[in-house]
Amino acid sequence: MIYEEDQTQSAKHESKSAAMDIIKKANRPVTLKFQEVSYGIKLKSGSGQVEKTILKGITGSVQPGEMLALLGPSGSGKTTLLSALGGRLGGRLTGDITYNGKSFTNSMNRNTGFVTQDDKFHVHLTVTETLVFTALLRLPKTLTKEEKIKHAEEVITQLGLTKCKNTIMGGPFLRGVSGGERKRVSIGQEMLMNPSLLFLDEPTSGLDSTSAQQVVSLLREFARGGRTVLMSIHQPSGRIYYMFDKILVLSEGNPLYFGKGNETMDYFAGIGYSPSVTMNPADFLLDLANGVYTDKMDEGKMEAVKQQLISAYKIHLDDKVKRDIIETEGQLLDYNHAKDDKDLGKWSTSWAQQFWVLLRRDLKERKNETFSFVRITQTFLLSLLCGLLWWKSTTANLQDHIGLLFFYSMMWGLLPLFQGLFTFPQEKLMLSKERSSGMYRLSSYAMARSAGDLPMELAMPFGFIIITYWMAGLKPTVFHFLKTSTVVLYTVLVSHGVGLAIGAVVMNIESATMLAGVIVNAFFLIGLLFFYSMMWGLLPLFQGLKPTVFDFLKTSIVVLHAVLVSHGLGPTIGAVVMNLESSTMLAGVIVNAFFLVDCLLRLP
Repeated sequence: MIYEEDQTQSAKHESKSAAMDIIKKANRPVTLKFQEVSYGIKLKSGSGQVEKTILKGITGSVQPGEMLALLGPSGSGKTTLLSALGGRLGGRLTGDITYNGKSFTNSMNRNTGFVTQDDKFHVHLTVTETLVFTALLRLPKTLTKEEKIKHAEEVITQLGLTKCKNTIMGGPFLRGVSGGERKRVSIGQEMLMNPSLLFLDEPTSGLDSTSAQQVVSLLREFARGGRTVLMSIHQPSGRIYYMFDKILVLSEGNPLYFGKGNETMDYFAGIGYSPSVTMNPADFLLDLANGVYTDKMDEGKMEAVKQQLISAYKIHLDDKVKRDIIETEGQLLDYNHAKDDKDLGKWSTSWAQQFWVLLRRDLKERKNETFSFVRITQTFLLSLLCGLLWWKSTTANLQDHIGLLFFYSMMWGLLPLFQGLFTFPQEKLMLSKERSSGMYRLSSYAMARSAGDLPMELAMPFGFIIITYWMAGLKPTVFHFLKTSTVVLYTVLVSHGVGLAIGAVVMNIESATMLAGVIVNAFFLIGLLFFYSMMWGLLPLFQGLKPTVFDFLKTSIVVLHAVLVSHGLGPTIGAVVMNLESSTMLAGVIVNAFFLVDCLLRLP
């Protein structure tokens, strides 16, 4: 049944109403219709490329106030169909998908919520901070900051997150909220903007039966406020199954059933498929989608059952579903005013607002890692070690000072690079999720990320210089100290910028690390060769090398021994730290310390 709202109330008035009102009622109900939706991809094979069809002519409709469940085994096309209907799938997509009779636009994207299966959050932000920052970015500019915060607090209450609102989100290596609470926060991020169309990809995955029922019950109440809710769900309980208004059953991309949830068993019984014992309808439907009807069935019989169900759908349901879609055409209310589309098509906030909110969020998230006890301690101890090794070295021994300056450039040219290297690959999924929902511009994110990195990346090296410069006995004047600091800090900025660039281009941590290693070694090699050619002359260093098999093997053994030691050290650090970014930094510190000690031992 089409949800009707009072059209005399303007969008601006609704946006400034109480937070409870914005959760209870949809601003702009949406009727979703999809006809003959098909999707295929090309896969590489030994003889070339083979096209695989994932969706095969899916048809259906969902009205405001209804909740549709996509049922099917893994690989049946549930997530693909959900992405296609949510406007997140391009390429070889065919068929007709309309929203209130129109195609998917940017304005519809602003009015759509999409909850992915993987809950990605900033691990050090609390539940309240996560939802408040989302509200500041996604809610319209017609609301004040206080009203946006009030919306976030109301959603926390609605979702039953009051007890954990000050708990951090956490991650794989940092304990935070529970799985059910994470899922509710993810749903809350979409509820904040009061979407009229909400997609959820397996929102009950990984939850116990009680938590799963609470989540689906909440979504049902959300749908009753005039929203159109679609979700893929893998294996719902009987209580959850009967909460859905409509069911779409998929098997290998083919529709087996579309219609009311309480009529599924009657339909399959009518075509000769009914369970031998009383059972959960969802379990029975999943068995049929896998081709399993009786306990003892071989692969051939299972395939035959699936083909019979596909044929039965085409005979009994296909035309009926299409007729129902046509009959509802005249019932659509006109919610597609040009002014509304224009307003929804705008960014929710200005570029400057996005920049400042993203900057604050980034500083809050990263301050825990950058200024952690471990990182401060290791920087202090390493700077103290360097200061003691070069303690009050005089200008008479120029080579000592050159070695210290070279260590400056090597350490602070290497560590910031790898810190920047992980930034974009690690935030790829988060960035993709937030960008696809139209939360902010890419330029505001990039600028806020870069600006937020400045105090974080420069604080540690500046503290390192303060300690080592005066302990090592370098020129004790403010001018020379500031000059040295400027050069080192500029090196840090360049190194970090190179790391960000490599990470943004490659977007794969392993490949980016390998590429960064090649680039860093090339830079150091060129700089070292240039330095030695200027200071002592380069060619005499190679004149003593003997082109004999013995010397070649001896050199190879030394190099391979270094490789084995390095390879053994890497997994050891990784196993102890169990965090990619932290282990990389620790490895860099250890390597620099080894290099430092080795250089000092070789000094005359």
